[in-house]
Amino acid sequence: MFLDEIRNYCLSLRGTEERFPFDDVTLVFTIGNKIFALIDTVACESINLKCDPEKAIELRENYQAVLPGYHMNKKHWNTIQLNKDIQKPDLLGLIDHSYNLVFNSLSKNLQHEITTR
Repeated sequence: MFLDEIRNYCLSLRGTEERFPFDDVTLVFTIGNKIFALIDTVACESINLKCDPEKAIELRENYQAVLPGYHMNKKHWNTIQLNKDIQKPDLLGLIDHSYNLVFNSLSKNLQHEITTR
């Protein structure tokens, strides 16, 4: 997948915002000011996604493309290498999983505000 496809998909998820809080190349996607995805806009070789710890272990065992999160908490984040064995539907599912984990961690009021926009 290319950067524009990933960006468009992430932005299609309700309440998603994008920003560059760390530098000029690391694009961060947030919901309720909490990060659910990060991608390098220059290299565009991988994406960091939040993941349930048990699922993270399973994914790392089943895909060469899935590694512990680079510069992230290795228990809760995966780095997905985009040029390896991960297929587009699986990647989109992992983006959804990350988004949902973060969305579900938000307060009920904020969840309601996001879903009714």
